[in-house]
Amino acid sequence: MTPALQNDLTTELRDLLTELHQAPEHFQTWDAHLELIAAGGLVVLKSKRAKGLVDRLFWGRAPKTTENKQLPEATAFAAIDRFLGLGAHLALSDALPEGLVLDEGFPHCAVKFAYRKKGAPEARSLSMIFIGFNDEADAMAYAERAGETLPLVATRPLRGAKLHEWR
Repeated sequence: MTPALQNDLTTELRDLLTELHQAPEHFQTWDAHLELIAAGGLVVLKSKRAKGLVDRLFWGRAPKTTENKQLPEATAFAAIDRFLGLGAHLALSDALPEGLVLDEGFPHCAVKFAYRKKGAPEARSLSMIFIGFNDEADAMAYAERAGETLPLVATRPLRGAKLHEWR
């Protein structure tokens, strides 16, 4: 089955995270946890606002090291923004089978994001794992090589128990 590209979803997510970074006062509440693995390094962005209190943590790990270091907020957001700005994205539809790992040659990002904008009637949430590519041709070639071993999203919207598009 042909995998479904997620470019519209990652574009919307990129816009929301940019707004959250630049104008957090537009949001009543949020809970964002993103973990990006790219070029052998790790960037983690955790930010939450609940009951008027904001808690933020940004950290990362350089390639081929085991030591985590705190990152400036702008650095963490810039790394996530670069990933979401790639030319094409695929997503996993479920957890990876036991013993299987994603190819570190391709950046991937686990995203769990829930928010409610001020004045919005309800909150929205998303929980997905994206794999980034330079363009659609790279994404389709990756999907073809992966075959049936990777549970890639083929039908949209994704509505799994743990992984899901906006709801």
